[in-house]
Amino acid sequence: MFGRAPQDAGLAAEIEKALNGEYSAIACYEQLAQLAPTAGERERILEIRSDEIKHYQVFNDIYTQLTGRQHQPQMTEKCATVYKKGLEASIEDEQKTVDFYMEIADKAQNPYIKQQFERAAADEQNHAVWFLYYYTKLR
Repeated sequence: MFGRAPQDAGLAAEIEKALNGEYSAIACYEQLAQLAPTAGERERILEIRSDEIKHYQVFNDIYTQLTGRQHQPQMTEKCATVYKKGLEASIEDEQKTVDFYMEIADKAQNPYIKQQFERAAADEQNHAVWFLYYYTKLR
């Protein structure tokens, strides 16, 4: 798909961080969906979780191409056990992730990597809006 370049070591470390974030989001959104007060919210959160699974798979493929090895995912955050707290944490996390993914996209020299992180950043922004909507409904 693409060859390794000198800047790939730094990029690989950032992608590893992104993979751990996606892995954590996948686990936490499963739990958050179970806490959701309505079937509609539960479905939407599971759709968001599906997006995170897709991001994880794409980033893992990129990471494997760059490094020649599989990533061993690690949980980097603790999942909330209260719905409102989970929404609040998700809003903040998604917003920070948008910025992080755009930074990766800006640094990436390979067009495929740039495109995948820009797409994921757009998804994360959309996720933040949904979580914010559900959060404001609770007030």
